Amino acid sequence: MLGWCKGSTLSSLRPGSLRRKEPEPTSSSGGRYLELETWKRKEHFELYRGFANPFFGVCVELDVSDLWHRTRAPGGPSFFLASVFSALGAANAVEAFRARIRGDRVWIHDQVAITPTVLRADQTFAFVRLEPAATYSEFEKRGAPAVREACRIKPLEASHPTDDVVYQTTLPWVRFTSFSNALKGADDSVPRVAFGKCSEDGGRWKLPVSVEVHHAVVDGIDVARFLDELERTLHGSWRRARTRR
Repeated sequence: MLGWCKGSTLSSLRPGSLRRKEPEPTSSSGGRYLELETWKRKEHFELYRGFANPFFGVCVELDVSDLWHRTRAPGGPSFFLASVFSALGAANAVEAFRARIRGDRVWIHDQVAITPTVLRADQTFAFVRLEPAATYSEFEKRGAPAVREACRIKPLEASHPTDDVVYQTTLPWVRFTSFSNALKGADDSVPRVAFGKCSEDGGRWKLPVSVEVHHAVVDGIDVARFLDELERTLHGSWRRARTRR
């Protein structure tokens, strides 16, 4: 499920670290500032934005049987791209997943992109930025070449200097039950989504999914809405899903 590059193998993998660029205060995606004085979550925002570790995470397994079988059929879609497309659509469908902290204010992006990691032939990883699309076929048409380009061995570039994105990664070797990402600082409010190893369980194919979000702008009910939308698309409606409602 990781974006695989030609020649990549699983042997001799080594842990590593990478520093991402800090987000710029604005982006080209468009959006608006929330009116904090009338926002129902003003008190929650003020409470959690000062925490040393304001992120919380949820880890679940989702049924992906329909998508898994379709990707194994001749001429079927890429499981990697279809699952990333579904995650991007779910993130754009939930406003809180488009909320970003701007000092003491909150910015809502009109839409966000997604930046999955891809495994290169030398067993290091790179980032690729994939933009929203109205249909999966359009997403695949633009995304597949972008993934191939990101797989080239070259100096590492962060594909997301702005924060109008959702970070996404995949560990296709591990059926994890817990997961955590590196965090950058107090104003880092970008959601993180991770996929694990897809495994058969009782005749159904299950996908581990980890979601980490900043509690100053995202609540548990927002994560539940994201997961409901993600499961809906993964379980069969991804073919007609849109990245925005």
